[in-house]
Amino acid sequence: MGGLAPAYPIASADATAAMSKRSPPSQQNALLSLLREIRSDAGLRQVDLAEKLGQPQPYVSRYESGERRLDILELRQVCDAVGIKLEEFVARLEKRLE
Repeated sequence: MGGLAPAYPIASADATAAMSKRSPPSQQNALLSLLREIRSDAGLRQVDLAEKLGQPQPYVSRYESGERRLDILELRQVCDAVGIKLEEFVARLEKRLE
């Protein structure tokens, strides 16, 4: 068994550090809920929003479910597509996180 790697993965220090940087579940849930809410408030289905973004429908589904994260520029595009300013989105998120 000398030089064989274990049959299960071992988290590296980098992977462990990355995991600790994730948002707490309650904060993540607030973000995901708000993303769904702004789409719904705009009267859009996932497929409608995806079309406005020039993306396939699973793109919206993945970020609304937390499977995929949005960077700040993608979030700005989502806000533009649903008709709110990024600043308004951030203010609403901050209020939920208080």
